[in-house]
Amino acid sequence: MLMINYKELSWQYWLVTACLLSAGVAGYPLGFILAIGLSAFQLIHFALREHSLSAFPVQVRFWYLMLLLIALPAPMQIIYWIPTVGTWAQVIFGYCTMARCVSLFPWNRNERFSLSLLKKTFFSRPVPGNILQGQPPLQKTEQQA
Repeated sequence: MLMINYKELSWQYWLVTACLLSAGVAGYPLGFILAIGLSAFQLIHFALREHSLSAFPVQVRFWYLMLLLIALPAPMQIIYWIPTVGTWAQVIFGYCTMARCVSLFPWNRNERFSLSLLKKTFFSRPVPGNILQGQPPLQKTEQQA
Protein backbone atom coordinates (compact mmCIF):
# COMPACT_ATOMS: atom_id res chain seq x y z
CA MET A 1 0.00 0.00 0.00
CA LEU A 2 1.43 3.36 -1.02
CA MET A 3 1.43 6.19 1.51
CA ILE A 4 2.54 9.13 -0.58
CA ASN A 5 1.41 12.22 1.26
CA TYR A 6 2.97 15.04 -0.73
CA LYS A 7 0.88 17.73 1.04
CA GLU A 8 2.56 17.10 4.41
CA LEU A 9 5.73 19.01 5.18
CA SER A 10 7.23 16.05 7.05
CA TRP A 11 6.78 13.85 3.97
CA GLN A 12 8.46 16.54 1.85
CA TYR A 13 11.41 16.67 4.27
CA TRP A 14 11.81 12.89 4.02
CA LEU A 15 11.55 12.95 0.21
CA VAL A 16 14.32 15.53 -0.13
CA THR A 17 16.43 13.65 2.44
CA ALA A 18 15.97 10.38 0.49
CA CYS A 19 17.05 12.12 -2.71
CA LEU A 20 20.13 13.62 -1.02
CA LEU A 21 21.13 10.27 0.47
CA SER A 22 20.60 8.62 -2.92
CA ALA A 23 22.94 11.18 -4.46
CA GLY A 24 25.47 10.40 -1.74
CA VAL A 25 25.43 6.65 -2.27
CA ALA A 26 25.57 7.26 -6.04
CA GLY A 27 28.98 8.89 -5.58
CA TYR A 28 28.24 12.49 -4.70
CA PRO A 29 29.34 12.77 -1.04
CA LEU A 30 27.98 16.32 -0.78
CA GLY A 31 24.56 14.61 -0.67
CA PHE A 32 25.43 13.17 2.75
CA ILE A 33 26.40 16.59 4.11
CA LEU A 34 23.24 18.19 2.75
CA ALA A 35 21.11 15.35 4.18
CA ILE A 36 22.71 15.91 7.58
CA GLY A 37 22.03 19.65 7.33
CA LEU A 38 18.42 19.10 6.33
CA SER A 39 17.97 16.53 9.12
CA ALA A 40 19.36 18.99 11.68
CA PHE A 41 17.02 21.68 10.37
CA GLN A 42 14.10 19.24 10.49
CA LEU A 43 14.98 18.29 14.08
CA ILE A 44 14.97 21.94 15.15
CA HIS A 45 11.74 22.62 13.26
CA PHE A 46 9.93 19.70 14.91
CA ALA A 47 11.32 20.51 18.37
CA LEU A 48 9.92 24.04 18.03
CA ARG A 49 6.63 22.79 16.55
CA GLU A 50 6.12 20.17 19.25
CA HIS A 51 7.36 22.46 22.06
CA SER A 52 9.26 19.49 23.46
CA LEU A 53 12.54 17.70 22.99
CA SER A 54 10.96 14.46 24.21
CA ALA A 55 8.07 14.41 21.71
CA PHE A 56 8.13 11.22 19.66
CA PRO A 57 8.64 12.92 16.25
CA VAL A 58 11.60 14.83 17.73
CA GLN A 59 13.11 11.64 19.14
CA VAL A 60 12.86 9.93 15.74
CA ARG A 61 14.56 12.83 14.00
CA PHE A 62 17.28 13.02 16.66
CA TRP A 63 18.23 9.35 16.32
CA TYR A 64 18.01 9.56 12.53
CA LEU A 65 20.45 12.48 12.61
CA MET A 66 22.74 10.51 14.93
CA LEU A 67 22.77 7.62 12.44
CA LEU A 68 23.68 9.99 9.61
CA LEU A 69 26.50 11.50 11.69
CA ILE A 70 27.87 8.07 12.68
CA ALA A 71 28.01 7.12 9.00
CA LEU A 72 29.78 10.33 7.92
CA PRO A 73 33.46 9.25 8.21
CA ALA A 74 34.62 7.73 4.91
CA PRO A 75 35.20 4.19 6.27
CA MET A 76 31.66 4.18 7.70
CA GLN A 77 29.81 5.51 4.66
CA ILE A 78 28.60 2.05 3.62
CA ILE A 79 26.15 2.51 6.51
CA TYR A 80 24.40 5.24 4.49
CA TRP A 81 22.69 2.50 2.48
CA ILE A 82 20.58 1.71 5.55
CA PRO A 83 18.96 5.15 5.96
CA THR A 84 18.78 5.57 2.18
CA VAL A 85 16.68 2.43 1.74
CA GLY A 86 14.78 3.12 4.97
CA THR A 87 13.94 6.69 4.05
CA TRP A 88 12.63 5.61 0.66
CA ALA A 89 10.47 3.02 2.48
CA GLN A 90 9.14 5.85 4.65
CA VAL A 91 8.44 8.11 1.66
CA ILE A 92 6.76 5.47 -0.50
CA PHE A 93 5.11 3.07 1.94
CA GLY A 94 5.00 5.00 5.25
CA TYR A 95 7.15 2.34 6.93
CA CYS A 96 9.63 4.04 9.25
CA THR A 97 12.12 1.61 10.77
CA MET A 98 13.66 4.35 12.91
CA ALA A 99 10.28 5.21 14.44
CA ARG A 100 9.72 1.54 15.19
CA CYS A 101 13.14 1.26 16.84
CA VAL A 102 12.56 4.44 18.88
CA SER A 103 9.15 3.15 19.97
CA LEU A 104 10.94 0.28 21.72
CA PHE A 105 12.86 2.57 24.09
CA PRO A 106 11.60 2.03 27.64
CA TRP A 107 10.15 5.55 27.97
CA ASN A 108 8.10 5.10 24.76
CA ARG A 109 6.41 1.79 25.46
CA ASN A 110 3.85 0.58 27.93
CA GLU A 111 4.46 -3.16 27.77
CA ARG A 112 7.34 -5.44 28.62
CA PHE A 113 10.02 -5.99 26.02
CA SER A 114 9.40 -9.38 24.41
CA LEU A 115 9.64 -11.29 21.17
CA SER A 116 5.93 -10.68 20.71
CA LEU A 117 6.46 -6.93 21.04
CA LEU A 118 9.32 -7.06 18.52
CA LYS A 119 7.16 -8.94 16.02
CA LYS A 120 4.24 -6.57 16.51
CA THR A 121 6.53 -3.53 16.21
CA PHE A 122 8.38 -4.50 13.06
CA PHE A 123 5.74 -6.52 11.19
CA SER A 124 2.63 -4.39 11.72
CA ARG A 125 1.33 -2.39 8.78
CA PRO A 126 2.29 1.28 8.53
CA VAL A 127 -0.32 3.71 9.83
CA PRO A 128 -0.75 7.41 9.13
CA GLY A 129 0.84 9.50 11.87
CA ASN A 130 3.28 7.67 14.09
CA ILE A 131 3.66 4.18 15.45
CA LEU A 132 2.64 5.23 18.97
CA GLN A 133 -0.85 6.23 17.82
CA GLY A 134 -3.51 3.78 18.86
CA GLN A 135 -1.55 2.54 21.86
CA PRO A 136 -2.83 3.22 25.34
CA PRO A 137 -1.14 6.18 27.02
CA LEU A 138 2.05 5.46 28.91
CA GLN A 139 1.44 4.73 32.57
CA LYS A 140 3.99 5.92 35.09
CA THR A 141 5.12 3.14 37.36
CA GLU A 142 6.47 3.73 40.85
CA GLN A 143 9.99 3.35 39.46
CA GLN A 144 9.40 5.98 36.75
CA ALA A 145 7.68 8.50 39.04
